[in-house]
Amino acid sequence: MLAPGGAEARAWRCPCMCNDYERYLPADKLEQALSTAGLEAAAAIGNAVCADPIEVRVGDKAPVIHSFGNSVAVSSMRWGFAPGRKGAAPVFNFRAEGRRFRSSKRCVVPASAFFEFTGTRSPKSKWRFHLSEVPVFGVAGLWHEETDGGAFTMLTVPPGADVQPFHDRQIAVLPPSLWALWIYLDREEAELLAPMPAGTLKVELTRRGVQPPPTDLLERASFGEDA
Repeated sequence: MLAPGGAEARAWRCPCMCNDYERYLPADKLEQALSTAGLEAAAAIGNAVCADPIEVRVGDKAPVIHSFGNSVAVSSMRWGFAPGRKGAAPVFNFRAEGRRFRSSKRCVVPASAFFEFTGTRSPKSKWRFHLSEVPVFGVAGLWHEETDGGAFTMLTVPPGADVQPFHDRQIAVLPPSLWALWIYLDREEAELLAPMPAGTLKVELTRRGVQPPPTDLLERASFGEDA
């Protein structure tokens, strides 16, 4: 099957942004990431450790790393800000371009992978993206307190070369070396919230959808056990 192009390609890609990510955060890998980031957690990181892969979906609670005095803390928060009007969807992704976040509550969402979906009919093909160099990365996020506790949202940016064939947006991925820079905003937003260079992310097809994935996407991916 040939890869669709133009308007057909845009229709093939799922309009939903990342609404599913993976937490596989063994203690040693998470501690290594925090060390690389130059961060010392004021609160125990035990609630962030995850010895087996878990998929986190919108509405689930998950750990985020945020400033806490002169250090950082790891807190469990719900993924998705409460909607501004009744019946609306939670705000789980937030466009970063053209915005300033100096006065915002910034956080890093630790993850091992994120998922995107392609196709126009369910079940869609499911693609797993992860950093090629390190097992744990972060997603740039914002958080605030709500009536039922803390909540967070993930920032999105234009796609890098690795994600662009699959989606026209991507979450703002941060390797551990940039975590502290985002939490304390020690660099301009545009430098931190930018698409990543080609080859930074690896992609794996973890589930084939009811529609066969386009050839060009298959050529970019490795294959999981269920694909």
